[in-house]
Amino acid sequence: MLLLTPTGFKDYELIDCGNFEKLERFGNFITIRPEPQALWDTRLSKREWEQRAHVRFVPNSSSSGTWKKLRDMHDRWKIGYQLANSHPLAGPKINFRLGLTSFKHVGIFPEQAANWDYIYSSVRSLKTESPRVLNLFAYTGGASLAAKAAGADTTHLDSIKQVVTWARENMEISDLSDIRWVVEDAFTFVKREVKRGKKYHGIILDPPAYGHGTEGQKWKLEDMINDMMKHVLQLLDEKEHFLLLNTYSLGFSSLIIDNLLDHRKNTETGELYLNSTQGDKLPLGVFGRIFHQS
Repeated sequence: MLLLTPTGFKDYELIDCGNFEKLERFGNFITIRPEPQALWDTRLSKREWEQRAHVRFVPNSSSSGTWKKLRDMHDRWKIGYQLANSHPLAGPKINFRLGLTSFKHVGIFPEQAANWDYIYSSVRSLKTESPRVLNLFAYTGGASLAAKAAGADTTHLDSIKQVVTWARENMEISDLSDIRWVVEDAFTFVKREVKRGKKYHGIILDPPAYGHGTEGQKWKLEDMINDMMKHVLQLLDEKEHFLLLNTYSLGFSSLIIDNLLDHRKNTETGELYLNSTQGDKLPLGVFGRIFHQS
C-alpha cells in the first residue's frame, strides 16, 4: 500500500491539526477549519492558533456554516501549484482562485496535489496523440487542469453549475483552454457513454460520500460505487489507459478500492495524507490507480 503526500506545494501548508480542526495556510492567508479525522490534541495552543489565523469556519449545521474573520483578509484570492513530473523537466504551473464558501471549502483539496502529479505524468506517458481524459465529480478542476496541461483532450463533469463555472475560471487563470464542460449527474453520463461505445485513455473519479445529480438523483458512495465502477471500467481504452479513483469517507479502506478495481494488473492502492509542520500525519482518503499499456 502506498502512502502519498504532496511535496513542493509552496502555496500550501498544514501548520497544525487536532481537536477535530486544522490550521492551514493557503498562500498568504491562514484558515481554521473542521477536520473529523484529527482525533488527537493540537501541538500548538489555542492562543497560537488564533494569533496566526485570519479566519475560522464556524459550523451551524452538519453541512454549512459561516466564517469568522480574526484578521483582515480577502474573501477571494489566488494560489498556484507547480506540477511535478516523472520526466526530467518540471511540469507547468496551474492556478486556483480560492474563496470562503458556506460549506467550509475554499476551492481545492490540497492533498490531491499528489494525484495531480500522477495525472500529469500518466498523460505524458501515453503513446496516443491527444489522449481522451474524463474527470468525474470534478469539483473546481485541479485534476482537469493537470490533464489538460499534459496535452489531454479533457472532459470535466460535475453536477453543480457554479462549481463548473469556478473550474472554468481556474482554467483561464492557468492559461489553458478548450476543456469540455459538462453539468450532469455523473452516473447518468457514464451509463450513456457505455451505451454509445465511447472509450477514454484516462478516467478520474473523486466521488463524495453523499451528493445529488442535476435532476435530484441521489448519490451515496457505499450504495452506488460498485455499480459505477463496473460501468467506468468498460469505458477504458483497451490498448492503453490510466484510472484514478479517490475516496474520502470515514472507514473506507484501500482494500475496498482494490476490490472495486477488479484486481486488475498494475493496480496500486494507498492512502493520501498531509504532513503538518508540527510533525503529525493527517489522513485524507484512500485511492486506487491503474496504468496499462499493451
